[in-house]
Amino acid sequence: MKRLIPTIVIVLGLAIAVSAATPATLTSLRAIQSLTRDEAGKKLPVAFEATVTYYRWDIHFLIVQEDDKATFIKANGNANAGLVPGDRVLVRGITRRAYRTDVVASDITLLSHGAAPKPLPVTYEEMIRLEHDNQLVTVHGVVRSADLVTIAGAKVLSARLHLQMDGGDIEVNLDNDDENVLKGLLDAEIETTGTVEGLFDGKYQLTGMSINVSSLANIKILSRSGASPWSLPVTPMEEIFRGYHVQNLSQRMRVQGIITYYQPGSAVVLQNGARSLWISTGSSAPLRIGDQADATGFPGTLNGFMILNQGEIRDNLIPAPITPQPATWQQLVYSRHFFDLVSIQGHVVTVVHESAQDQYVLSVDRLVFSAIYRHPEVAGMPMPPIKQIPIGSTVNVSGICVYILENRKPTDHESPFSILMRSPDDITVVAGPTWLSIRNLMLLIGLLLAGLVSVGARGWFIERKVRSKTAELAYIERRRSRILEDINGSLPLAEIIEHITELVSFKLHGAPCWCQIADGALLGNCPPKLTDLRIVRQEIPSRSGPPLGELFTAFDPLTKPTELETETLSLAAGLAIVAIETRRLYSDLLHRSEFDLLTDIHNRFSLDKHLDALINDARQKAGIFGLIYIDLDEFKQVNDLYGHQVGDSYLQEVAMRMKHQLRSHDLLARLGGDEFAVLVPTARSRAAVMEIIVRMERCFDEPFNVEGYVLQGSASIGFALYPEDGATKDSLLTAADAAMYASKNAKRQIGTMPA
Repeated sequence: MKRLIPTIVIVLGLAIAVSAATPATLTSLRAIQSLTRDEAGKKLPVAFEATVTYYRWDIHFLIVQEDDKATFIKANGNANAGLVPGDRVLVRGITRRAYRTDVVASDITLLSHGAAPKPLPVTYEEMIRLEHDNQLVTVHGVVRSADLVTIAGAKVLSARLHLQMDGGDIEVNLDNDDENVLKGLLDAEIETTGTVEGLFDGKYQLTGMSINVSSLANIKILSRSGASPWSLPVTPMEEIFRGYHVQNLSQRMRVQGIITYYQPGSAVVLQNGARSLWISTGSSAPLRIGDQADATGFPGTLNGFMILNQGEIRDNLIPAPITPQPATWQQLVYSRHFFDLVSIQGHVVTVVHESAQDQYVLSVDRLVFSAIYRHPEVAGMPMPPIKQIPIGSTVNVSGICVYILENRKPTDHESPFSILMRSPDDITVVAGPTWLSIRNLMLLIGLLLAGLVSVGARGWFIERKVRSKTAELAYIERRRSRILEDINGSLPLAEIIEHITELVSFKLHGAPCWCQIADGALLGNCPPKLTDLRIVRQEIPSRSGPPLGELFTAFDPLTKPTELETETLSLAAGLAIVAIETRRLYSDLLHRSEFDLLTDIHNRFSLDKHLDALINDARQKAGIFGLIYIDLDEFKQVNDLYGHQVGDSYLQEVAMRMKHQLRSHDLLARLGGDEFAVLVPTARSRAAVMEIIVRMERCFDEPFNVEGYVLQGSASIGFALYPEDGATKDSLLTAADAAMYASKNAKRQIGTMPA
């Protein structure tokens, strides 16, 4: 018995350790909502019951509520498409750290049908205090705009209203795509019921509010506008300000931080720890970057970011400089560092010197952004010189990260950004230009040309002294110059090489000369019998890799080798190097501009060009042709489950299969992501295009073996016929795209039908 006691203690200890390591499952919304964001980020298990208040099956999210607690749930595509507000569900999954505590559901089970919770009437002030976040509420206001927009991730149209309430404006996202209904809501006073949620920027700062409304039945029109907006009298453009009236009740706020950027008369940026704030100001008073400062002004938003308007700044003259935070392109593009003082390395692509600013266009792994230094506005002063940075240099840039969002929410997509430098010293060279660049290649070609000119000049000088044949040298120079012009022109490469061999023959007093291109043609004057001749050869070396070819001349076997033979062939080899490598570089750049780098099929630019040509030809001949639009089904899940490398390989396999199903005159193009298109120039009817579509669908009959994974793919396909479905490029693309989405929606409806 005594021997068993230590064993029992060890087993109990292990059981306690395992129990402590496994977090307890959260079984209520109240427990979930009590978590901090850091606690939610630990992916704690949940299993709770609640009532559905809003559901968008096409983008796989829903909102549920229990008493006075509600939460957002990401369904990951596994939720029942038939859920409606009022359904009682059992949710299993894990917590997620987002703007608030959310849930990622692994399973959603329908328990019963019922009524949705009673909505609470709320005010604008209650909403911006987040007192009812995600709850079902009722609000009331005047509709200022009503538009159809594309919901991120859904690829379908939905309605978005801007509602003016007492205290401020909010967004209303209405699940309806009837444009005629929306027109009737303009300037109407309405009462609407839906789930309320805050709009946040990349730093989880509140920038606005929105209401999710599941149907038009949840909008009650209290009073319509007295007149249609389209029946109003036309106002001259220069007089529209007469209708501008604003009652701004925003409260003045005061903030503190370190000055990290200052553009006199325009803006100041303050940073306090992980928080940064853009402050619009008209002041040009002296301020020192790196000092502690106070700012006062009125809160507002700009392109979805929180800012302070009409700012006044007080420099406390206490130095506390902030070191720029190193960042990557991937970190900056998702707005997590907006208005922060950051530093990033890149390669200089080009430089633009303007009167108002200097702009350095930089690239990081072929991803481009700009670093901008805005000149101080000093009346009467000439434009300051730009800081000279060699093209191709690797530089380190410090400054404020700002974004260009084009009316999109800052966290919905990758957003283009720029770095605002505070002084020319914010850009420093880390390494000089690399030789592996187009600019340096052109410099190399220039040096090679200069070397050729030098060698030629030396040869011509010796020949002038020895032979005194001015006319001959002038002729040779004209031929050489013409060859250099042809290299930079459109003359075929074969003709240029033949001109080079002719120049060699002339310079060597009629000796036959020819060129054998590596893996290519034999060009020039090659005698039929070479056995009785003295052959001189000159290799045409490449800048990297195997030789480009060889030059040959033939002489009488009784003649002796001369220095002129070597010099002439060296000159000709130099010209051949420039001609061959320049044309290969041009061909490579042309191919890259028209073909997709991943799948090696035509790209969007190439499709547009061929589509324009087909339309012009069809107009001349009164012909018809087809355009097929292809969208891979569930491609995002391939990337999410197996990674982008598998996704890229899958795209390559799909492109190869589809290409093998097409005829030589059909054109397959990748439009981007998982979207493809096929031009069928010889289609004479819809049946002919449908035959091609059947071939495309057969590409997915057999599973794909990609990187060791077996994937069963499918695609949604639609098409349009010119000119029946569209007589212009845009209308034809739109018709084919709409047909494809109709096919995709039909699949989804079939997939949701009961067995």
